[in-house]
Amino acid sequence: MDFIDFTPLWLSFKTAALATVIVFITGVFLARIIARNDFPGKSILEAIMLLPLVLPPTVVGFGLLFLFGKNGLLGQLLLRLFDLQIVFTWYAVIIAAVVVSFPLMYQSASAAFQKYEPNVENAAYTMGASKWKVFWTISFPLAWPGLLAGLVLTFARALGEFGATLMLAGYIPGVTDTIPLAIYFEVEAGNMELATFWVIIIISLGFSAILWLNWWSKHNMMRFSHKRGE
Repeated sequence: MDFIDFTPLWLSFKTAALATVIVFITGVFLARIIARNDFPGKSILEAIMLLPLVLPPTVVGFGLLFLFGKNGLLGQLLLRLFDLQIVFTWYAVIIAAVVVSFPLMYQSASAAFQKYEPNVENAAYTMGASKWKVFWTISFPLAWPGLLAGLVLTFARALGEFGATLMLAGYIPGVTDTIPLAIYFEVEAGNMELATFWVIIIISLGFSAILWLNWWSKHNMMRFSHKRGE
């Protein structure tokens, strides 16, 4: 292993970072709206959004390929409007990472917004505060520990996505070869030394993310308990 091309590491970080931003914004937005409201079909809607969490990644990838392929509804629409092809591009890597990691963020955000009493928000509304101000000054800070947990888990899941990415984006060196795909194809090529290197890298990244999250949660809980005892 004389030379290591770090493109898979860069692509994985770039993909995971952008996917995390997209998932965080959409996940928090949808969770905030749905968590505090009851309406017909709510359970069905949530089941659809959480479905990628329980489906095999290859099934998720097949569904995305069906939607974004040249003959797919969204694929044809993007080609006609923007002359944009999704399959076998870096956009496909992003889409796959977003779809498979979204349920983790939504689930964490939904639980976080339901954890505190809504009377806190209602009190602010009665004092004339706008919904936007209530969200940023009350809802978001109260839900932040849960949102941060979802954020870290989302990043880790996007970083390790393999099945859906392979189905939708394929393996194109320098374009779609994230670390998980690089590991698979290095093993296929019999290059176990390089595959082992990438395995160590992605395990270290995932372990570090979870370790930091556990430390932060414990530290935050101790700080909260100390404040309550004062």
